Amino acid sequence: MPTHRTYLKTTFKWLTLVAVFLSASVVLFSYLVYRQLEEQLPDVKQLHHVQYQIPLSIFTADHQLIARFGEKKRIPINAEDIPRQQINAFLAAEDDRFYEHPGVDYQGLLRAVIQLILTGKKKQGGSTITMQVARNFLLSREKTYVRKIKEIILALKIEQEYSKDKILQLYLNKIYLGHRSYGIAAAALTYYGKPLSELDLAQMAMLAGLPKAPSNYNPVTDPERALLRRNYVLRRMRELSYIDQQQFDSALNAPVTAALNSNDSEFSAPYIAEMVRQKLYEQYGEEAYTRGLNVYTTITSELQSTADHALKYALHAYDQRHGYRSLPHKKQDPAKPFAADVVGDTQIAVITALTDKSATAILADRAEITLPWRNIEWARAFKSRYSLGAKLKSPSDILAVNDLIRVRQLEDQSWALAQVPETEAGFVALNPQTGAILALSGGFDFFHNKYNRAIQSKRQPGSGFKPIIYTTALEHGFTPASIINDAPVVVEGPNQESNWRPENYSRKFFGPTPLRTALRKSRNLISIRLLRELGIAEVSQTALRFGFKQEQLPNSLSLALGSGYATPLQMARMYATFANGGFLIEPYFISRIENKNGEIEFEHEPAIACPDCEETHSTHPGYAPRIISREVNFLMNSLLRDVVQRGTATRAKRALQRSDLAGKTGTTNEQRDAWFNGFTSEIAATAWLGFDDSKPLGRGETGSRAALPMWIEFMKTALKDQPEHALEKPDGIGRAFINPQTGLLARPDSETGIWEYFRHKNMPTQYSPAPISNEQGDPSLGTGLF
Repeated sequence: MPTHRTYLKTTFKWLTLVAVFLSASVVLFSYLVYRQLEEQLPDVKQLHHVQYQIPLSIFTADHQLIARFGEKKRIPINAEDIPRQQINAFLAAEDDRFYEHPGVDYQGLLRAVIQLILTGKKKQGGSTITMQVARNFLLSREKTYVRKIKEIILALKIEQEYSKDKILQLYLNKIYLGHRSYGIAAAALTYYGKPLSELDLAQMAMLAGLPKAPSNYNPVTDPERALLRRNYVLRRMRELSYIDQQQFDSALNAPVTAALNSNDSEFSAPYIAEMVRQKLYEQYGEEAYTRGLNVYTTITSELQSTADHALKYALHAYDQRHGYRSLPHKKQDPAKPFAADVVGDTQIAVITALTDKSATAILADRAEITLPWRNIEWARAFKSRYSLGAKLKSPSDILAVNDLIRVRQLEDQSWALAQVPETEAGFVALNPQTGAILALSGGFDFFHNKYNRAIQSKRQPGSGFKPIIYTTALEHGFTPASIINDAPVVVEGPNQESNWRPENYSRKFFGPTPLRTALRKSRNLISIRLLRELGIAEVSQTALRFGFKQEQLPNSLSLALGSGYATPLQMARMYATFANGGFLIEPYFISRIENKNGEIEFEHEPAIACPDCEETHSTHPGYAPRIISREVNFLMNSLLRDVVQRGTATRAKRALQRSDLAGKTGTTNEQRDAWFNGFTSEIAATAWLGFDDSKPLGRGETGSRAALPMWIEFMKTALKDQPEHALEKPDGIGRAFINPQTGLLARPDSETGIWEYFRHKNMPTQYSPAPISNEQGDPSLGTGLF
């Protein structure tokens, strides 16, 4: 009979065999599972060529960031550019043994397994940074044991293939940190509006606390919980000796300074940004928002900000001429918080005190401001576009304590009573040699109304269209001295009641008038007589050469008064032709596109206006086509300069003190549209102002009064360093001393004679029959020509 010892030995032997068998089975099973899973795993080498989803970035020509478009905000950053303490903060929060383990922290895994056995619940934990890289780049987000095993295997492979710094770089560029921000560089801008290198320790710890649960520990949506998480990260950093006690104490006491910086731009140009976004979407589709393209526009920050200011300046000036509409005022307790509600350059404020000479108010940020009487007295009550209330005697005539008002800050830093303008405006400036858009503003506030009036509005150009008629006339033998009768015109309709009787703006008739004077004074009746003489078809053909479409040109004599339609951009392009010597340029706003690696994918090569390249113009694609001759262009420049020097736009001459300004005002029927189109040889710009629903602007609101100030305000900056350019006469042009009343030659001794330009083939050869005597005349000028 076996002894008890023998029984124990036998039992132990069998148990050992069973254990060995089970262990071998587990090993074999694990190996088979591993082999099977390994065949399903992606290749970790693909991490050498990671393609992040990077947003579309748009810049000015001088490299100021305008906007980013894309669902995911991400700015990839190299490991060596990440501050050391920022790395330490993430290691303390996520994986303090990162530089010690081989990709899998067995201690952490063991703790997670014990937690599972004790509680029966899976809790987050055990994942290293390397395992998170494996999951984020190579696996799905499903929470299964099989995925966890795959994660472990891939982590071990990743550690064999990549350095620790490379793994950290992948992780810190990939992680989601809330508010559409992926990666720490984007998160720094989102929460603090500055790059990683400028964050303090407390801010770094706040970012490091986000990966655990970006929505729960978000410093914007839940600052209290975010503060607890940040302080946990700081304590871990202190425990691991990443920071000393002084650094810990200072960071622990730092307030939560995060604020959502959804607009991470450096420069505001939203209308241009939207134009670029639409263009890139047409070309690349949804990939435009993920490829990391960097688009450099043609606008410069100085000219664009000047255009935006000029547009607002003109709108406020018009608005103030027509009175204060913002009555009755709403009331607000200044002690209680209120929203800033910024629209354009205006914001909300509350009146806190009044005197006879000023008003005191408080802004939404609690700053106290003073409104001097000179910035309030404009606010006579609005009655209609044609009448105002009585003049104000003191601020209390219009304001009271606790009134909720709008204010804006002027260039001299003083504050003024304001209102959101009812009218709108558009402005665009071009380089006439290349077509590059230098500045473009489509309205008072893009975020209040996204309609881009500079490129989308279809407005009647009014008298701004007249240079097309005068160009056609000069091409058909008319001269600046040609005499046209400024007399009533009746265009017959189906019956007498429908007859059209157009008028000059002054409602007067001036009789025989030279073309130069007619354009300078913008005489409507002469434009109609010219159009009737030349023919609508002929003038329309000229307009088509200037880039207009047939549907923009009515087939009636009203075409002479600009009754078709055009956008400010089209008008600027038209006047760029006169500015550049007679060539039709193509406006563009994208200079180049670079991929995320800085390689150029597209670079615009404009067809340039080149008067000195005439011989190759017909064959060389790099040159813009000539659409009017040198001689006709010179004469048109002379006529359009006269508009500024002596005509409807003399305000520009007085303000800018230059002799090389040229252009044309435009005002449509009942002052529904106000324009000024002007240029020098360096820049062509168009300003438009009106109501979106085409209501009349009011009595006296002509292009000269409403739109020209916008153009002047822009040109003060645009031309400040530009030398004046004289009008250079081409070989085919001469001058003659003429009688302005007849257009014929004047005697050298004439006291009323003037010098006028002519094409050689159109030079007058006859003397005026009117005898003009002047004994002091110069007989050497007997022919009147030179």
